[in-house]
Amino acid sequence: MTTTIPTTPGNAAGLPTSADGTSPPARPSTGRGPGRQIGRFLAYVVLVFFAIVYLYPFLIQIVTSFKTDTDATNSPLTLLPDPVTTAAFSRLFDTQFPLWAFNSVWVAVLVTAGRVFLCSLAGYALARLRFRGRSALFTAVLAVMAVPSVVLLIPKFLVLNQLGIYDTPVALFLPLVADAAGVFIMKQFFESVPASIEEAARIDGASTFRVFWSVVLPMARPALITLTILSFQASWNELPHFIVASQDRDLYTLTKGVATLTTGQLGSGNQFPLTLGAALLMTIPVAIVFFVFQRYFVAGANEGGVKG
Repeated sequence: MTTTIPTTPGNAAGLPTSADGTSPPARPSTGRGPGRQIGRFLAYVVLVFFAIVYLYPFLIQIVTSFKTDTDATNSPLTLLPDPVTTAAFSRLFDTQFPLWAFNSVWVAVLVTAGRVFLCSLAGYALARLRFRGRSALFTAVLAVMAVPSVVLLIPKFLVLNQLGIYDTPVALFLPLVADAAGVFIMKQFFESVPASIEEAARIDGASTFRVFWSVVLPMARPALITLTILSFQASWNELPHFIVASQDRDLYTLTKGVATLTTGQLGSGNQFPLTLGAALLMTIPVAIVFFVFQRYFVAGANEGGVKG
């Protein structure tokens, strides 16, 4: 005796069926066809191309600093020095380059510390304290951000001269310790901190500065790290202010000193290895600061996201 299995439209062609006799839904396409793979490959090719275009000048800078003047003139875009030499660095350290580096270090450290402290205070005051003219003051801060820095060079020179600090070490860092962009960054971050945290501290008898220093400021680590990186980079690469702030050669910073090398101060010729070697050494401290603090910035941002 044979058993006949009834067929349905769903299993007439041998397809699996569910308990109610209907066919299961079709699986969605994974989208991993040849067209998508080709598109992804072309996208990587474009990204690699633009990465090479972006990095090639930096590679030229590194390689040229190890070339001779003749090789740099005859083959400026080649990546193989012929011969490899460190003569440019030897000549560079025979100049006042170490003094320029020392001046840049102490100026950058003082400016960075001053900006982080003062911009944090100003940002907290604009974000939390209620006083007459607060909105107008913040508008003035935004207006200063819109003014090109080159417009303020002559007023800076006049102020420094009137204060009697022109051509002194104080003139190198004092006008740079306050920054409108830093105030804006800190104000925006402090406004994102819940006010209930501060109220709990005030109930315990903490003063306004105590609340700022012990409660709110430790929570602002991502903004502080960002401000530290931007302040150090800006003060390290600053040139126009140092031009109008001093004339004493003992107060030259790296930017001002290296600028004099391009004027043929050390002799005739293009001086490509010398100037690019100096520029290469200038980038090392900024790169170190960025990569060191970047780790803490990412960790602080993630911590803030979890707490939020």
